[in-house]
Amino acid sequence: MSTAGSEQAFWVTGPGTGALRPEALAEPGPDAVRVRTQFSAISRGTESLVFHGRVPESQYQAMRAPFQAGEFPWPVKYGYISVGTVEAGGAAHGLDGQRVFCLYPHQSAYTVPAAAVVPIPDAVPSGRAVLAANMETAINAVWDLQPGPGDRLAVIGAGVVGLLVAGLLRAIPGTEVTLIDPNPAREPVAAALGLSLCTPEAARGNPELQGLDGVVHASGNPAGLAQALALAGVEARVVEMSWYGDQPVPAPLGEAFHSRRLTLRSSQVGRIPPERAARWDYRRRLALALSLLADPALDALITGEDAFADLPAAMARVTGPEAARTLCHRIRY
Repeated sequence: MSTAGSEQAFWVTGPGTGALRPEALAEPGPDAVRVRTQFSAISRGTESLVFHGRVPESQYQAMRAPFQAGEFPWPVKYGYISVGTVEAGGAAHGLDGQRVFCLYPHQSAYTVPAAAVVPIPDAVPSGRAVLAANMETAINAVWDLQPGPGDRLAVIGAGVVGLLVAGLLRAIPGTEVTLIDPNPAREPVAAALGLSLCTPEAARGNPELQGLDGVVHASGNPAGLAQALALAGVEARVVEMSWYGDQPVPAPLGEAFHSRRLTLRSSQVGRIPPERAARWDYRRRLALALSLLADPALDALITGEDAFADLPAAMARVTGPEAARTLCHRIRY
């Protein structure tokens, strides 16, 4: 085991506060590897709720990260975006010196089972690979929506996941995809991905955005859910990606909800849709997500970077006063 204090990890220590704490690492056994972290990233939606103590007690177990330490609400070591290099134990698994992605919290180095890391394709830079967890979430949402060629679709919410979902949907032949968000600062990022941005007000008055074949809601705002239900056509599916934590959310299930026979479907990356679960596992899905990050245009989703030593202050900024203008915030080690 390495000496205590030789590595550091970020812990949430109270409501809106965090600190770097020393970590001692076990030497990797025959089925484990040690990873030296290059980058991590702040998952602004979920990590914001964790950082501010807004995980409902009923969801403490469901919201555990794969390598979480501690318990909600705090102190807790939480996170699931880590990119690094295998520096020990990799030879037996063909991973020695390889760049890998792991669903691990913010920590300078860590020892995990070899099966927990997934190699990063050569075409994907390490700094962009931090988008893998968000891309995995986006893939799951597209599976849940079940779109087809030629569908007219909308994505409400131009955060990282919403942008990635819209990009995946746009790649389906013949689809017409509208991205809806009130923040004009998202327009250049959307354009970089070949997407156009529409405000919620403009969408409400646009007859071409009525009766859609499918809608994905990813804004985190209950008003966005109401608009998603309003835009969906007869027998259409609305996929709800937002997780509101302890916030009560009114769902407008009156008016035409029943006469249009809408389907409101939750999407959460912790489960693979049942139609695919017999053939897909989490590792295969994560490998797919990494392979889809070869496009340099995706760098537009990374809107800031801080050093690991500054993560306690960066977490407070990114989940607080800078939240509206932040997409993916990268942490450099």
